[in-house]
Amino acid sequence: MLNVPSQAFPAPGSQQRVASQGRSKVPLKQGRSLMDWIRLTKSGKDLTGLKGRLIEVTEEELKTHNKKDDCWICIRGLVYNVSPYMEYHPGGEDELMRAAGADGTDLFNEVHRWVNYESMLKECLVGRMAVKPAVPKGMLPKSQVTDTLPREGPSSPSYDWFQTESSVTIAIYTKQKTISLDSVIVDLQGDSLRAETFIKDHSYLIHIGLSHEVQENFSVRVIENVGKVDIVLQKRENISWKCLGEPLEKHDSFIPKKDTGLSYRRCQLISKEDVTHDTRLFCLMLPPSTHLQVPIGHHVYLKLSVTGAEIVKPYTPVSASLLSGFREPVSSPNKYIYFLIKIYPDGLFTPELDRLQIGDCVSVSSPEGDFKLSKLQEVEDLFLLAAGTGFTPMVNVLNYALTCMPSLRKVKLIFFNKTEDDIIWRCQLEKLAFKDKRFDTEFILSAPSPEWNGKQGHVSPALLSEFLQRSLENSRVFLCICGPTPFTDEGIRLLHDLNFSNDEIHGFTA
Repeated sequence: MLNVPSQAFPAPGSQQRVASQGRSKVPLKQGRSLMDWIRLTKSGKDLTGLKGRLIEVTEEELKTHNKKDDCWICIRGLVYNVSPYMEYHPGGEDELMRAAGADGTDLFNEVHRWVNYESMLKECLVGRMAVKPAVPKGMLPKSQVTDTLPREGPSSPSYDWFQTESSVTIAIYTKQKTISLDSVIVDLQGDSLRAETFIKDHSYLIHIGLSHEVQENFSVRVIENVGKVDIVLQKRENISWKCLGEPLEKHDSFIPKKDTGLSYRRCQLISKEDVTHDTRLFCLMLPPSTHLQVPIGHHVYLKLSVTGAEIVKPYTPVSASLLSGFREPVSSPNKYIYFLIKIYPDGLFTPELDRLQIGDCVSVSSPEGDFKLSKLQEVEDLFLLAAGTGFTPMVNVLNYALTCMPSLRKVKLIFFNKTEDDIIWRCQLEKLAFKDKRFDTEFILSAPSPEWNGKQGHVSPALLSEFLQRSLENSRVFLCICGPTPFTDEGIRLLHDLNFSNDEIHGFTA
């Protein structure tokens, strides 16, 4: 609701876009950019109307502040006066007014729960919601009685621990047989262990202050046939532990993933190299005390402090090279994460990212996304439609398709760009097409030079009809599409016109 990322986010079909009925950016007035908002918050102006006081807000009081020039919104128990922010909100005033005078937490979570609203709106903080008086036992309202009934979902996991002279093993019993290494994220910071396991659309959290010191290196293993996760810690001293440690916030919780907050870890910039005239390949190194693997088709958020405000943007990791990374095991552990990022000179985030020096740090979030590799099972023809940096989600999908899909007959990338200079990894794509005859790529330019002999234009029924040819009349097909929002929206509409079903199409976040 506060910090809208690149144009390709949210992706069509994603929870964020479905929830907001195709929400899009609204043109802002001159002097109403994000940087202008940051300047205003640092000007010393009273943005709450309370002259620096913090108050306790009742539901009745909150309901009275429901107009554009007097708009309070509650997010996760904190109340903000968002009236000063109205003209700066990229989603428009109407989007904010949907939660005027009310608890906007659910709406906020649906649209973009990853935004660091505490930083963006800290000068607009009115206070905290008043705690409701407890309802006497046996007097629950009917609606609350309904909420206490068991909800459908996976069985709640459990955990145990055991030790040897030199190690401590935490065993998580997920009760699911679909767990893989990329379903588990572990961060060890000092004596604090945070281990999050994703089970279908739920999150199980182990969060413990360990009773003794351990080494920063640890191992994670998954026993898939029984759905068990082992986290093996190495003791600093070979002494017997009487207990694992003290529980920390949300320890042993099992909740829907959409209700969890994103966790971040600081990653070091290892290298940065030019790919095109305005696109760089960034290599970040995870902390040695972190286990994180981004599933194929998922993205993470990068977070930087820009002029004192924390700015967040979503990006999809790629392999280091389309060729050198090829044929590597998909689930191999890796301490490095690579990103292909276009630098916008007039932007707020990417120039700051580009100014980072080797050794500087960037905060990287836990992965998000709803793409499931099961969608590619038994697919025979795979079509990838990308525009600009919408190519990034296709990199790992392409790698997986050519290495792990025995049913695959062909995969075709249809890559839209403005000019030849904008084509990311053109040479590598052409070499890959030469190396593997199942793969083919077509470059389409919207503003080509006179010397260009290839196809030109924008996404259209004629182009798609020409390129989306099945290898056999009834072959099983799947299509992935990603790019700026207008490209993706129009592409999906045209694919529907060509009788491709929703089950055969997936829109990615760039």
